[in-house]
Order: sequence, then structure tokens, then C-alpha cells
Amino acid sequence: MTSAGDAYSARAAEYIEALGTMESVHPDDRDLVAEWSRALDGRVLDAGCGPGHWTRFLHGRGVVVEGIDLVPAFVESARSRFPDVPFRVGRLEAIDLPPGSVAGILSWYSIIHTPPGEIGQILDEFARCLRPGGTLLLGFFEGPAVEPFDHAVLTAYRWSFEALGDELRAAGFEVVETRERHDPGMRAHGAIIARRAGRTSRRSSLAPEPRSAQNSRDHSGEDRP
Repeated sequence: MTSAGDAYSARAAEYIEALGTMESVHPDDRDLVAEWSRALDGRVLDAGCGPGHWTRFLHGRGVVVEGIDLVPAFVESARSRFPDVPFRVGRLEAIDLPPGSVAGILSWYSIIHTPPGEIGQILDEFARCLRPGGTLLLGFFEGPAVEPFDHAVLTAYRWSFEALGDELRAAGFEVVETRERHDPGMRAHGAIIARRAGRTSRRSSLAPEPRSAQNSRDHSGEDRP
């Protein structure tokens, strides 16, 4: 089976050209991320940064931010285009950060290829890295049910707000806000802002110990701003 890393590595140049700048971003999404970032006080992680344009956007707003991604070609391009911003290769399931070390995590379409049965591991890792009260902003393809669909790069999944909210609560988050966007001829887009609660994940006893970052990670997809 083709992995997300392999699939995006094969099309990295195409993806960077088509979707690797803020000019490709929907204005509503840019405003949402900007609004979310204003409330952050501390270090931020762009988890699944892709070509790095969202990381650079946050950096330009005065946010102390780092981008990580599964695809080395994305990281190399981001470092070249935005040399004033730190980027590295890393996995969402095992982020090389101390517990409670970040105030915010942006995960903008970076978990759309993750099978539903595996998404809890990533959300648990986000919760581990966030300090209590820190927030996660998730962007995803929204639908009435959790279901796969044919994505231009690799099979992706739609999530309902209810189902993804349940997964977030199981990881120790409180859902703060939801947004949805429906553009003619496009897939429905959803966003959730969730706050890291003081309690631990209900899955923590089953989750593996964090590992150091390796050269792979789940990545986001097509239509991603």
C-alpha cells in the first residue's frame, strides 16, 4: 500500500507550485488562522506544514512557530523559501517535543489521510505536546459521516463534526468552536478549535511511548489552503 509520504513525495513539486503560497488560500481560512493565533501565548507547532506557507504566515504575525512534515521535499523547499523559519521532518504520531511544551498546534488538513482507527494516536500526541489550556486548530474535509473518498493524491476521509469531536474529547480536549465552509463545486470544509483540558487522554494507557522524530509523518492533501 502506498504511504502518504511516498504519495506526496512523488508529487511534491506539483503540490508546491499549485498550493504552496498564501495566494492559494481561501480568505476565510486565512482570517480564521489569524484570529486563532492572536490568542496564543507561547511556542506553536505547524503539524503537517507541507510547503511551509502557513508556518511563514504565522511567523510573519510574530508567532514563535516551527513546521514539521512527513515529506523531506516539502521541508527542503520550505527551508529554501523561508530561511527565517525553522522546519524539520517529523511524524505526527511521535513528535519530538517535551510534554506540555507548546501553546498551540495548527493541523491544517494534515490528518485527512489517517484511517479513522488510527487518528486517536495522533490526537493523543497533540494533547501530550500541548500545555493545559493550549489550543489545537484542525482543518479537515467535512461530511455527514466518517467515510473515505478518492483524493487526487491518496485515499482521504471526511469527518463529521460530531465524530471528530468525540475523538478530540477522548484525547483530552474540549471543543471550543466549529466552522464550516461550503463553496460551489468544492468539497465541504470544516475546522475545529479545541482546548487541551487538564485531564489526560482516555486512551493514554494504550498509547505507545513517544519516539524521536523520524523521516515520515501523516500529511494533508489536495484543496488544502
